[in-house]
Amino acid sequence: QVQLVESGGGLVHPGGSLRLSCAASGSIGSIGAMGWYRQAPGRERELVALITSGGFTNYADSVKGRFTVSRDNAKNTVYLQMNGLKPEDTAVYYCNAAVRRTSLPNYLDYWGQGSQVTVSS
Repeated sequence: QVQLVESGGGLVHPGGSLRLSCAASGSIGSIGAMGWYRQAPGRERELVALITSGGFTNYADSVKGRFTVSRDNAKNTVYLQMNGLKPEDTAVYYCNAAVRRTSLPNYLDYWGQGSQVTVSS
């Protein structure tokens, strides 16, 4: 079994900051790419930021320069630092990781439980 547990999120004023964390645990052999997605009401889930095991990052155009994704491989944890938040960033944020379980050859996608981020004055 592999679990991704998110923490952080909440309500913040426009221009404020929040930090999301997501820790993977269980029978983990190795972790590939980790990332964050978000889904706003009535919209499809979209990629926010991605970081590979080697540290390469990719961001949605809408968050470039404001959000930073990072990871701590020793802790199997990925972070999303969100600065300059805007009302349009309001969504449920989900972490994602490609995980190879111990004694298995292939990587599978796992998802966190979701964290509500609300940006409002």
